[in-house]
Amino acid sequence: MLTEWISRFLTTAVNAEFLRMGMFGSTVATIMSFIFSAVVGGAVGFLIAPYLIKHLWRFTYWIEARLNKMPVNDVLAGAIGLAIGLIIANLLGSAFLPVPIVGSYIPGVISIILGYLGINIAIRKRDELFHLFGSLPFVGKDRPKDKQGANNYQYKLLDTSVIIDGRIADICKSGFIEGTLLIPVFVLEELQHIADSSDLLKRNRGRRGLDILNRMQKELGLYVKIDNQDFDDIAEVDSKLVKLGQKLNAKIITNDYNLNKVAELQGVSVLNINELSNAVKPVVLPGEEMTVHVVKDGKELGQGVAYLDDGTMIVVDGGKKHIGETVGVLVTSVLQTAAGRMIFAKPKAIERGA
Repeated sequence: MLTEWISRFLTTAVNAEFLRMGMFGSTVATIMSFIFSAVVGGAVGFLIAPYLIKHLWRFTYWIEARLNKMPVNDVLAGAIGLAIGLIIANLLGSAFLPVPIVGSYIPGVISIILGYLGINIAIRKRDELFHLFGSLPFVGKDRPKDKQGANNYQYKLLDTSVIIDGRIADICKSGFIEGTLLIPVFVLEELQHIADSSDLLKRNRGRRGLDILNRMQKELGLYVKIDNQDFDDIAEVDSKLVKLGQKLNAKIITNDYNLNKVAELQGVSVLNINELSNAVKPVVLPGEEMTVHVVKDGKELGQGVAYLDDGTMIVVDGGKKHIGETVGVLVTSVLQTAAGRMIFAKPKAIERGA
């Protein structure tokens, strides 16, 4: 109907011969219809373009934010999984092209499904995937062995207590811990809050933790990284740490006894610095002699308390009168507790007198 109206209008305005012959192989009515459609389409596009651009920008920003929070290994594994999924989808989709009506749509659906599955499976199996690529002869043949060892994919998550403690820096420097150390962003924020505390003791502990991190980054370089993943639906830092450990299949390094137990109950491996410290303390056997400095009285009558250089407490029976003195003692027994090792001893003079 629109074409007929335009034709009638033009008939009165232009030469009938021109209308009959047209231009460039098309009648004037057809050309005017195209122009009218273009104008209407342009107007509609002009009106909805801001809406589309706004939402497209939000979607792009959301993807960028998600990628920024993901570790590089996850991004790389996801890209590999997507590529493999699309290759398989292309091979399968071509077989459905001859199907009537829906044949041209099936390859697109298969590509979306297999691409999504490829990304998720590759991220979940990234450690096995990288191990597989690393074991290929043409990949690992001439690759130099880095000083941290071949198993760089097993992350170690540091919690606030172990950073403030400070011993982790010396342990890592000695080479006893392999792999990449990750400091979660929520642990870093907690450390910053402690460093900004109005309490002098807490403030000093927080600043010590930040100094330890700076030292580790300078000495260990690429093997200490900040992980930007956070869990907004979880309030407790310890719970976030356990969740991140499950997600990354990582081990948690801590001094916190409660976090140790909670993580183990949820299937997350834990490396406890206090347990390591107790394991490497020198073995003391009953009957051995040592020289100690008695610093205070004990809980029981007449007892004195001394400490070894590693912090092991020595309870000296009859040592109260030797407070402030350095005396030779004879070990009578050793008690192993959850908090550490406790040594019981007597002054050598008393032992000889007995």
